[in-house]
Amino acid sequence: MADKKTVIVTQTGSPIGRKHDQRATLVGLGLNKLHRTRELEDTPAVRGMIAKVAHLVRVENEG
Repeated sequence: MADKKTVIVTQTGSPIGRKHDQRATLVGLGLNKLHRTRELEDTPAVRGMIAKVAHLVRVENEG
């Protein structure tokens, strides 16, 4: 259980002019400013959130 898979997500797009739920999804991922990066656990819930704002983030698979 020690080696949980993670994914690195970086915000590349601005939420200005986007729908409220997309802005809320970015905040839920821990992203609220451009070029901010978070390392998140790779779960189906996180993958769904990433898919919702895929046009605003860059994803790197770590492990």
